[in-house]
Amino acid sequence: MPANATTIIAQGLTKQFDSFTAVDGVDFKVRRGEIFGFLGPNGSGKTTTIRMMLGLLQPTAGSVEVLGVNVIKDPGDIRQRIGYMSQRFSLYNDLTVRQNLVFSGRAYGLGNQELEERLRFVVRLSGLEGRENARTRDLAGGWRQRLALGAAILHQPEIVFLDEPTAGVDPLSRRAFWELLYQLSAQQVTIFVTTHYMDEAEHCHHLAFIQRGKIIAHGSPEQIKAEMMSGDVLEIEPQDATCTVEALRSAQARGELPVLEVTLYGSLVHVIAPQVDQHLGAINATLTAADCRVANMTIIEPSLEDVFIASMREEQI
Repeated sequence: MPANATTIIAQGLTKQFDSFTAVDGVDFKVRRGEIFGFLGPNGSGKTTTIRMMLGLLQPTAGSVEVLGVNVIKDPGDIRQRIGYMSQRFSLYNDLTVRQNLVFSGRAYGLGNQELEERLRFVVRLSGLEGRENARTRDLAGGWRQRLALGAAILHQPEIVFLDEPTAGVDPLSRRAFWELLYQLSAQQVTIFVTTHYMDEAEHCHHLAFIQRGKIIAHGSPEQIKAEMMSGDVLEIEPQDATCTVEALRSAQARGELPVLEVTLYGSLVHVIAPQVDQHLGAINATLTAADCRVANMTIIEPSLEDVFIASMREEQI
């Protein structure tokens, strides 16, 4: 398949369960070697969409092609060409790292010589050298995720589907895991990944936001931030974040502040509003009246998390 070829095409993809529409007319394309991030809150339709792309779930309407194959008609034709890592750790805890990888390789039909070559490659890529004989249950969460990714790419798939692969993993392990994804992408492996971590989304080549089964934004991280943000962001460094959020939200509810959103951002508070610089005096007065002390207030460039929250709010209006 040539570079920049389209590897996934979803058109009008829809899934209904009785009267509930889990995925509602979803359209997107994914190119070869791209890291495509699929973002949305729990229950938004991310996993259902992946299961339809894998041929594990029949769509109610629409179509999906993966590597030129109509997955609805011929799901078996892509099985050897894709890898899948589910939300739940799906390997065997009682087996060692090597035994799990051998089992996965045999399941994909790898012969002895090819399997040994791929084992060495995957162990080296995943940083699991020296841990081949460790029981899987004894591995820390980050290492277990690396092993699961190794098993998913053992047969050299052209596309890897990852469903919330770093959920519950510490930040350092998440960073190491994403370094593996960058290496795979550089080798022209397509990565389709669902995540709710905005720092991870920043490093995707292309993103799609899904809410209540519908795509509400798509494009590169830079495009989404430029096109979807309906206000400026004021970053507040408070002494008491709870006091600050409550005071601003109360003033917002009373109609005293024309702000769109007030959210916690770690230990900071972000206020989103059109022309927020014109409201600095009112914001400062509100916080002073509530005895909420602030160390600093700065207008900043919006992050993807700011855009995501703003997009979710607009969809709900």
